[in-house]
Amino acid sequence: MQYNYKILLNKEEGAGYMVTVSALPGCIIQGDTVDEALIMSKEAIELYVEELQSGEGFMPDNSNTQDYSINLQTA
Repeated sequence: MQYNYKILLNKEEGAGYMVTVSALPGCIIQGDTVDEALIMSKEAIELYVEELQSGEGFMPDNSNTQDYSINLQTA
């Protein structure tokens, strides 16, 4: 079975890049470069999913997730 996970990639000031996987609570990855962060993210997601499958846990995915942005202006 194939699962789709959306990630959020943020550039951290002086600390490389941080990736969060919204469908997998606590799945947060940090890498020095975009490529490193993405490679490490795939590995972390695979390990997370393997752990869920071994425990017969619920398999979350992002199939019903929609992307939105909210812009705020402050005074």
